[in-house]
Amino acid sequence: MSSWANTGARDLHLDLRRAITPGTRGVRDVLLTALRDAVRSGRLEAGTVLPPSRTLATDLGLSRNTVADAYAELVAEGWLAARQGAGTWVVSPGRPNVPARPRGIRATPTHNLMPGSPDVSAFPRAAWLASARRALNAAPTEALRMGDPRGRPELREALAEYLSRTRGLHVSAEDVVICAGTRHAVELLAKVFGPAPIAVEAYGLFLFRDCIAAAGARTVPIGVDEMGAAVGELDDLDVPAVLLTPAHHYPHGVPLHPSRRSAVVDWAQRANGFVLEDDYDGEFRYDRQPVGALQSLAPQRVVYLGSPSKSLSPVLRLGWMVVPAELTDRVLAAAGEQQWYVDGIAQLTMAEFIRNGNYDRHIRRQRANYRRRRDALVHRLRQVVPEIGIGGVPAGLHLLLTLPAGTEATVLQHAGDAGVAIEGLSRARHPDAGAHVDRPDGIVVNFGTPAEHAFGAAVDALVEVIAMALAGSR
Repeated sequence: MSSWANTGARDLHLDLRRAITPGTRGVRDVLLTALRDAVRSGRLEAGTVLPPSRTLATDLGLSRNTVADAYAELVAEGWLAARQGAGTWVVSPGRPNVPARPRGIRATPTHNLMPGSPDVSAFPRAAWLASARRALNAAPTEALRMGDPRGRPELREALAEYLSRTRGLHVSAEDVVICAGTRHAVELLAKVFGPAPIAVEAYGLFLFRDCIAAAGARTVPIGVDEMGAAVGELDDLDVPAVLLTPAHHYPHGVPLHPSRRSAVVDWAQRANGFVLEDDYDGEFRYDRQPVGALQSLAPQRVVYLGSPSKSLSPVLRLGWMVVPAELTDRVLAAAGEQQWYVDGIAQLTMAEFIRNGNYDRHIRRQRANYRRRRDALVHRLRQVVPEIGIGGVPAGLHLLLTLPAGTEATVLQHAGDAGVAIEGLSRARHPDAGAHVDRPDGIVVNFGTPAEHAFGAAVDALVEVIAMALAGSR
C-alpha cells in the first residue's frame, strides 16, 4: 500500500504499513490507525485541514468509500471535525467533539469596527480597472522593468500635483519616494535615524512603535492633550526625529494646535531634527476647514507620509513619502536602492486614477458617506449611553469613546462575546508613557469599516454592548 499522499494543494504522509498490527482488520482499520497515530503523536496538529476523501483515496490507492467512512468514524470519535464548504480538519486530542477551527480559516467578527480600514466594499472597481487598462496601454516597455528606486515617474508626478493642490505641500516629483504603505515608510525612516531613539506621541498606532523597534531603534513618548502632541517636551529629549499625526491625531482625533505646529517646526530647525508627518485621515473632514500639511511650513525639515489605505484599500500596499533632499539618498539606501517592494503596475494605475480625477471623486463621495455614518453613530450613542464621552467627531474614520473608570475591559469582553470588534484605548498608549499622561478608560470605534448594508446592524450591536456592559458595572 502507498504511504505517500500527494494531494496537489497539500501533501500528507501516512505510513500505512506501520499501521498494520495483529489487531487491525482490513484496509479501513489500517487507515483509521494511521490517522489516529498521526494526530496522537502531534504530527497532525489541531486545525490541520485534511485532503478531500476523493483525493486521499486516489493517492493511497483506496476506494473513496473507505476514506470517507474512516473520516466519518474519526469525526464521530472526536478526532476530526467537518463542515460543508470548510472540509475536514483535526481536532485537539483529548477534546472529543469540540470542533477546532481549521487552520487558515480565521475567526471573523460579526460586526467589524476595528481601526485600520475603510469600507472596502465601496472600492471603485470599475474606475480602477479602467485606469489600469489606460495606464498599461500608454506605458512604455521600460515601465515593465525595475526602474528608478524612487518609484515610477508617472506616479511621482501625479502625486506632486495632487498633494500640492489638496494638502498644500511644497513638492516636486523629485521629492517623492514611493513605498509599500505608511508602515513601510516608518520602517525605512527608523533605519535612517536609528539606532538613535525616535520621539512618538504617547498615544498612537502601536504598529509604528513595533516597526521602529524591529528596525533597531527605541521610541520615546511625548504627551498628548486637547491641543495635540505636547511638542514642547522635545526640548528635553536628545532625538533626531519625532513622528506626529498633525492633521488628525490617532486616537484622540484632534488636530495639532497652530501654536504647536509652529513650535515643532522651530524645534526641528534649532535641533537640526526632522518631523515625520503621518497625514492620518487627512482627506476626511466634516465640521472644520481642511488642516493643511505641516510640511508646507518647513519642507526641508518635514518628511510627509501618505497612502491610499484609508481612502481606497490597505491591500494596495502603496504609499508615498515627500523627502527633504538631505535625506533622499539615505532613504533610498535603507530601501535597498531598488524599487522591488511596490507593484509597478499598481503605481501606473494609481497615477492614472489620480490624473483622470477618479481619486478626487471617490474621496468626495466617501467623505459624504462617512459623515452620514458618523452622524448616525453619534446620535445613537448620545441617545442610549449619554454618560460616555465622544471624541474625534470633526474628522477621520473613528471615534474615541471615553468610558467610566474601570469599565474598558468589561466593554471589550462584552463586545468580544457579541462578535463586535473594537479596540481598547489602552492599546494605543505607549508602554513608557509617564504618570503625567492621562489614562482614561475608552474604546476606539471605526465607523468606516463595515459595508453599507451592514452599518446599521453594527451600530445597534455596538450601542447594545456598551449599554449592557455599563449597566452591569454599576
